[in-house]
Amino acid sequence: MKSWMLTDIRQMELRDIPQPTIQDDHDVLIKMAAVGVCGSDVHYYTTGQIGSQVVQYPFTVGHECAGVVEQVGKAVSRVKPGDRIAIDPAMSCYDCDQCRAGRHHTCRKLRFLGCPGQAAGSLSEYIVMPDKSCYPIPDSMSFDQAAISEPLAIGYYVVKRVNLKNGAKAAIFGSGPIGLSVLLSARAMGKHTIYMTDRIDARVEHARRSGCDWSGNPYKQDIVGEITAAEPLGLDVVFECCGQQEALDQGVRLLKPGGALMMVGIPEVDRVSFTCDQMRRKELSLLNIRRQVDCTGPALDLIATGRVNVDAMITHHLPFMQVDEAFDLVEHYRDGVIKAMITF
Repeated sequence: MKSWMLTDIRQMELRDIPQPTIQDDHDVLIKMAAVGVCGSDVHYYTTGQIGSQVVQYPFTVGHECAGVVEQVGKAVSRVKPGDRIAIDPAMSCYDCDQCRAGRHHTCRKLRFLGCPGQAAGSLSEYIVMPDKSCYPIPDSMSFDQAAISEPLAIGYYVVKRVNLKNGAKAAIFGSGPIGLSVLLSARAMGKHTIYMTDRIDARVEHARRSGCDWSGNPYKQDIVGEITAAEPLGLDVVFECCGQQEALDQGVRLLKPGGALMMVGIPEVDRVSFTCDQMRRKELSLLNIRRQVDCTGPALDLIATGRVNVDAMITHHLPFMQVDEAFDLVEHYRDGVIKAMITF
């Protein structure tokens, strides 16, 4: 089969590699139909690592995916050949202390699609996943929608994790796929006032069209000043979805006493800092987000029932033979890209 593999910084090659086979009774062989290009994939493409996770070349990335079941192991009952499925890229052991505590997203033996040292990714014609990672989708759901349920599940988990109350005042810093997934999930789960920012004008406008109450560009506006003028008592929660120090600083300034700062984005640096005086005097909560847990099903339900519309988030389609062009497009934020989808 063919697989796109990272071979060096900003270098990818389409290679022929052996097709994976079923090794375990709970394995499912899947023919890929759609893969979304995620910001973390681009991190590996441009820097070769995310923190301690370092690419050993050659390596295949990709984890936002959907496909068709080709073959199943003899113990598999939740899917069958021919089923159209969405895929949760996390593969947990369900036996360690974290899994037994309901935290299988921080499983001690976690394997994650497209994560160096764990599992090759989904930018291949076929992959094998455990049956617990496979979610049948209705005929009314497109493969694009099924694939984008992965970032939507993160947005849903983020909102659920902070337990956002009706009437809450919130800001989302970063209007890419994760920030928009937080917005769509928050809108589906209650009535809130939501401010959004991004450094790219096209994304600022996209956030406005997607239903936020206000959006702005920190390169062109005084974000703290304008939001404070509208919310003089401060915000209940800030969702930092861009991985930038500046956004963390803005969040600390904008939060009301007792507010929560949610670190959702992946920083490009090893260390970030906070103004301890404000953090302490306001008694702010700092919550880190690690992907999601048990939210793939709810995210798919939101899409299937029409409570959220993720279609507008998918701005570009490129064929499997042009994966390298898709990565270049997303890296440089060209042509108003939000989510680039690879079609097979």
